[in-house]
Amino acid sequence: MDVEEYLRHDGLGLAELVASGQVTAGELLDAARSRAKAVNPAINAIVAWLDEHADQRVAGELSGPFAGVPFLLKDLGHNLAGAPSSDGCRAFADRTSAVTDTVVQRWLDAGLVVFGKTNTPEFGSKGVTEPALFGPTRNPWDLQRTPGGSSGGAGAAVAAGIVPVAAASDGGGSIRIPAACNGLVGLKAGRGLVPAGPVESEPLLGLATSGVLSRTVRDTAAMLDALIGPEAVSPFAAALPDRPLAEQLDEAPGKLRIGYTTQCALRERPHPDAVRAVERSAELLTELGHEVEEVDPPHDDRQLGKDFLLVWFVHQADEVDRIKRETGCGDDAFEPDTLMMAALGRMTGAVELSQAQERRREHIAALAGFHSRYDLLMTPTLGEPPIEVGSLATPPALQAVSKLLVRTRTTRVLRLLGMVDQLVEKNLAWVPYTQLANITGRPAISLPLHRTDAGLPMGVQFVGALQSEALLLRLARQLELAAPWTLEAPLLEAA
Repeated sequence: MDVEEYLRHDGLGLAELVASGQVTAGELLDAARSRAKAVNPAINAIVAWLDEHADQRVAGELSGPFAGVPFLLKDLGHNLAGAPSSDGCRAFADRTSAVTDTVVQRWLDAGLVVFGKTNTPEFGSKGVTEPALFGPTRNPWDLQRTPGGSSGGAGAAVAAGIVPVAAASDGGGSIRIPAACNGLVGLKAGRGLVPAGPVESEPLLGLATSGVLSRTVRDTAAMLDALIGPEAVSPFAAALPDRPLAEQLDEAPGKLRIGYTTQCALRERPHPDAVRAVERSAELLTELGHEVEEVDPPHDDRQLGKDFLLVWFVHQADEVDRIKRETGCGDDAFEPDTLMMAALGRMTGAVELSQAQERRREHIAALAGFHSRYDLLMTPTLGEPPIEVGSLATPPALQAVSKLLVRTRTTRVLRLLGMVDQLVEKNLAWVPYTQLANITGRPAISLPLHRTDAGLPMGVQFVGALQSEALLLRLARQLELAAPWTLEAPLLEAA
């Protein structure tokens, strides 16, 4: 199979070719590697190669809905026994996994051929992918811009045609942000539907879950079918769909009532492209027979952003302290921004953390009230078009100050200076819409329904109520048929 033919198929399409004997799994792997060799030097999406594992896979018998399809894991929380596992952190630059995570095993059981791992920011803590360990990943639509994060390597790899679908995870938008930046489909499932074991139970206090980035809705649906269902260490068993999600795609979603907003307390004025993306989608939805109207945000998004980052800061503190205990490393093994977040996390008292967790109930209640009147909430996925690589880098002078404050344990000064609020606005202002689904545990999907005048992708997000994954996917399929999105980034045409 040549690369041109390889690029014409989604994951299920490639699996169908293998099943019918038109191509072998080995030939698909050769095509994926050839594609990676051509484009990865430009985008830096793949940071670890698992050639021996992949060669063994294609030499054996494969079964499952994606049998023989090349696949990439995210280098964060997707552990494969014996494979590198850095989490984007220099402290783990030489670490290999001792166990295979449940979701990874389910991908293997689906017949996928894993041949590499994709770039991610240190511990997945940013909406861009620029770790000091591996350097920045770049967007195939514009190499000067970010592919988003934290699953930015996965997003760039799929958009550039290395694989049709790739592993991703989402703790605050890390599936949906790269989907929007790269012109892809990105679904975050509801809390507890996808397991996290065997080492972890509920990552990031239940905010994070695994999934994929893909070019087609049917790949996303079939992948979720392969992943869902509890395991022994799951804290609870989320209700499963009554039949496979992939079998429901061609069923009309019915006439839906959809409320949309572009308002956000973290942005005084929504970016014009964010507004256009939602307004044009509202027109399309109306043409399809849905009832669509503009609404006010159903929740206090500024408070939700603060609560979200507070949980992240505490998580970073726990992560850094644990790694130091286990490895004996010092501060120089971590990025300055990570150390600063960890320091802010250590400043957080138990009562303050508990209050943030208790406010989760308020955010859930606000969204549930909205869903009692509307089937779905529609927002932009991004606050603005994909930003330039390096835009969020902390200036050297501020890095020097933060290092001094961390070393002297005087980080409380940051609160007096209002630096925490500045961190909220700096890091969330360009992606302020995605954290709601994580805090509330609701499913949400980003679809590539808009392009800027410069040709950059801009996603549109739909947030559903509990157990609305099937509804989100049926609507996504309806929109995919009504307004097919471009599957090929410009880099594909030039490579």
